[in-house]
Amino acid sequence: MISAERFLEQQGLQPVSSEAGGLALSCGGRPQAGRTEFDYDRTPSIGGNDTPRRARHARHAGRVAVGVSRIPDDPNDLDACREAALRLLDAAPRPSGAMRERLIGKGYASEVVDDVIVRLIRVRLIDDEAYAQSAVRYCTSRLMGYRGAVMELKRKGVDRQLAQRVCDEAESQGVFAEAAWELGRRTARKTAGLDVEVRKRRFWSAGGRKGHNPEVLRKIAQELFV
Repeated sequence: MISAERFLEQQGLQPVSSEAGGLALSCGGRPQAGRTEFDYDRTPSIGGNDTPRRARHARHAGRVAVGVSRIPDDPNDLDACREAALRLLDAAPRPSGAMRERLIGKGYASEVVDDVIVRLIRVRLIDDEAYAQSAVRYCTSRLMGYRGAVMELKRKGVDRQLAQRVCDEAESQGVFAEAAWELGRRTARKTAGLDVEVRKRRFWSAGGRKGHNPEVLRKIAQELFV
């Protein structure tokens, strides 16, 4: 029976003692650096760092977990909550409802959030009325109707009653009616040359999406699409 040493010699493999005291194999007579069983649990990397892969992954997971944490050290920290609110206002104006939702979402106590919002309203850094009026102007610039504007203001965090009141004021001034007429004129220009029924359907579809009064849309369709 052939011995193990003889078999290795026939295959061109030579046993080589490693510095760590283990046994490695050389190929073609060129000794390779000895690697023990422990060495194969390591993952080589650039620069010769052979830290075990699972250890590096664990450290990376720890850094990610720390980086995404949104919970404040102290949910009752009034100063930290105020600073968070000011950073939000620095990015964009917000009504009190939206501000409260964001701060509570960051982990601050509701009592602390309410206190901060009251102070910001007192110094007029939060002005729900002005914000709502500005939002209505934005809605009409997008040719939205009364219903669409109310829904948009509520989505932005404006109180429902305030949203309805400022939209009522805008409607009494004919703002939404003019937006509907402008929508009709634009649709008429874009659909010129098409079948009249197709033009009407496209206008009704656009008017419905933007939340206009059906009676106003019917009157405009009768005058512009004949």
